Amino acid sequence: MNTEVKVDMYKFENELRAKGYTAIAGVDEAGRGPLAGSVFAAAVILPEGEVIEGLNDSKKLSEKKREALFDVIKEKAVAYCVCAVDHEEIDRINILEATFKAMNGAVQGLQHPADFVLIDGNRIRGMEYVAHQTVVKGDALSASIAAASILAKVSRDREMVELAKQYPEYEFEKHKAYPTQRHRELIAKYGPSPIHRKTFRGVKEFVK
Repeated sequence: MNTEVKVDMYKFENELRAKGYTAIAGVDEAGRGPLAGSVFAAAVILPEGEVIEGLNDSKKLSEKKREALFDVIKEKAVAYCVCAVDHEEIDRINILEATFKAMNGAVQGLQHPADFVLIDGNRIRGMEYVAHQTVVKGDALSASIAAASILAKVSRDREMVELAKQYPEYEFEKHKAYPTQRHRELIAKYGPSPIHRKTFRGVKEFVK
């Protein structure tokens, strides 16, 4: 059963290598839905023939497992890059454009350029400079995208834990700024912090 899962997770990469591509990057984002902080994206090129046990959609993994895989991915990857677009830019250009900007930044920041990019989701903009393909639910279907989802998710979670030290009243370390009931209650009580996304529903009604 495990062997079948591995084959599935490397199917896109193997098919692209059969077509002659040698530097296939997976790209995913973390943080489109939260009410505060940056949106993160990561790009990862995995080495051919290297199977990293446990790669899957970051949302399906425990925090402990994500943290462990974070270090393994960085160690094994041919190249990786994590890019963040902050809350001010999100408010200025909107979250979708900010996500595209982060994804492009991650691809362009790779130490080893990609010759093909697999992107989680169903659309991308601004990536005409490299051959690419979007993959719906790609973080559960492609090892490269899954690796990127883990780097993006862990990086963002770590940022929110650090920001919780600056703004302890919002308890960012617990909900990571997602729109939980508790988070909404804290925004209503204290008003938005400097890092809240002022254009987001759940925040903008409290902006003075």
